[in-house]
Amino acid sequence: RPAHRSLSPRCCLSWRCAVALAYLATAVTFGRPALAQEISNPDLFEKSLAAATEATEHYGLVDNPIEVERVNRIGYQLAQRSEFRKYPFTFTVVDMPIPNAFALPAGQIFVTRGMLDLDLDDDMLAALLGHEITHVTKEHFLKIRKRATLLTVLSQLATIGAAVAANSSRGDVYQGPGGYLYRDSNSASILQATQATGAVIGELLLRSYSRDNEDESDEQGQRLAALAGFDPDGSRRLMTRMQAMIPQTKTFGYWQTHPFFDARVLAAEARESGMVAQSPVADSEIDAYRTKTQEVLLGFLGDGRKLSPGSIGTVKASALVAWPRGTAADNLRLERLHGLRDREFERLALSRDYGKVLGEYSAEIATVSVLSADSPLLATLTQEMGEMRTAVAELYPQAEGVLDGAVYEIPFLEAFSSNYPESKRADQVALDLGVAYSRLSRESEAVEQLLKVWESPTAGDLAVKAQRGLRNLASVLTRLAALEQLATQDRDPDLAETAAVRLDGLAAKYTDTANGAEYLERFPEGRYVETVSHRLEALADTLYREMVVYQELGDSAKAIERANRILEHAPLSPAADRLSRQLDTDKPSGKSSD
Repeated sequence: RPAHRSLSPRCCLSWRCAVALAYLATAVTFGRPALAQEISNPDLFEKSLAAATEATEHYGLVDNPIEVERVNRIGYQLAQRSEFRKYPFTFTVVDMPIPNAFALPAGQIFVTRGMLDLDLDDDMLAALLGHEITHVTKEHFLKIRKRATLLTVLSQLATIGAAVAANSSRGDVYQGPGGYLYRDSNSASILQATQATGAVIGELLLRSYSRDNEDESDEQGQRLAALAGFDPDGSRRLMTRMQAMIPQTKTFGYWQTHPFFDARVLAAEARESGMVAQSPVADSEIDAYRTKTQEVLLGFLGDGRKLSPGSIGTVKASALVAWPRGTAADNLRLERLHGLRDREFERLALSRDYGKVLGEYSAEIATVSVLSADSPLLATLTQEMGEMRTAVAELYPQAEGVLDGAVYEIPFLEAFSSNYPESKRADQVALDLGVAYSRLSRESEAVEQLLKVWESPTAGDLAVKAQRGLRNLASVLTRLAALEQLATQDRDPDLAETAAVRLDGLAAKYTDTANGAEYLERFPEGRYVETVSHRLEALADTLYREMVVYQELGDSAKAIERANRILEHAPLSPAADRLSRQLDTDKPSGKSSD
């Protein structure tokens, strides 16, 4: 197999001929578009959906409509050419910094923010998505060694999600003095277990496929991209880009199970000589395919299955992204906005974050205006925004009265800051928030608010107080990212020196993996990256040893919690690599069926 050995010029020529013949043999089969999507195995789809929900909730979604639509536009161009009918494809961009992409068995495909940060052009992105689509169409999950483990964990996710929803719904709700809601429930441990399971399922999925499966996905993905009208050279350039920008280490998560990029570059180059980009399908056909995808997804919600609220939300979000125009899309948008608005309106008036809701309304108006300028939704949203703005203006005298009384809580201050950013009291509110956050040891947020006041041109004497507060904090801060922010500012040399000394002492001694992970994400070029990374690896190693002990004691909850911290905060560490190998070799205790 060319992906696993060097290719001489003669071998490359023979390989190119073989690829050309294979391409011609499959072009007719691979080229017929298909609209007859269905959900052939509802149980597997529900399990896969639960894992998709966990992934989006665990990592979060990227809030960049242009990039999200680009991924979906290219993804559906490929999906429409794939002739795969068993499940509807969906394409999601998750807020994960590590360059990655992965597919779930029932058609849910994910691309990370880190992958898009590699600045892929459309042809390269098509090769990537074609690779993941092939994992689904070839049903590679049926062939992996960890198949039983995968299906078992998917089942557990569905069960845990239902338990979380039921537990949360039974929680008592009451309003505090500032008007914000408390939900007193016992779901914390369940949620923690769900997050841990999410991290473990991520490892199972990202490191599951054999190299033969990966080679097949490279080849078929490249071919599919060409049939959809993209330059087949995009595959070679994708591999070259990743080879140049992604560390070539065996601890780099997803890439451990993939052939190294030099071999993949050679293989892609050999194949492309037998491929020619075909004429793209008419936009109307792609639109019809996307509309059908939306129809199938929404139809799944109406077949009487009892899904968790999270899974229902995932289906609706996927349906909206699949086809963002038309009546169904407008209804989904309005339902989402009304849900956001109604949840906020459960609070007492002075603690409602109108600013957040209005921002969501504005974003949807901007999106719909581009997609469908004549949509009746625009008038509805504009009217509702006007009503909320009137309500915000009418509440301002009361909000000022609360400030004058000097008896308020953090949710009120947060709401005021969001609702009245142009208020003459905004600097005072930010200062009060900074002080409140510091008392609660929310250090990064405290520094952010105090810097905001210090740098405000209208703060006056408040800026002096904010500077004094930062000087007082600098000597006691423990969050590395907050210290780096102060150490690199140039307005106050003494403050910068104090923070730098403090950071120098903590970089090799901090004890919280989340602390190190935050620093590395926010300051990838920071002065202490190497020191923080080494310390993070040491902490992850300790967590791994603790995990092993708890496994031997039969305390699975504590073992999973430590595995979760390793995978979430130190995914590039040797401990994460050992954990992956353990997942690879552990045999499931029971059998799992389709």
